Amino acid sequence: MLELSVLLLDASVSVSHWIKFGAALAAVIAVWGAAWGIGKIGKTGLESIARQPEAANDLRSSMIVTAALIEGATFFAIVVCLLVLFV
Repeated sequence: MLELSVLLLDASVSVSHWIKFGAALAAVIAVWGAAWGIGKIGKTGLESIARQPEAANDLRSSMIVTAALIEGATFFAIVVCLLVLFV
């Protein structure tokens, strides 16, 4: 915590350091959101399968497609953050 307060008060920290910090923070938020969303999909899917076992195949394929869409959006967000960091 002390290091962060020193960083905030230090005038020698350039704007590029703050941009890199923001990009890293955005990547963390994107990955956390994806993990939360996929966990929510799994939880809800398993509850639905427990209620209607005969619909398990349809629910499973829907869960996989939805998780893949979330992963795709997350990878896109991480690529944008990496572009901000290195370009």
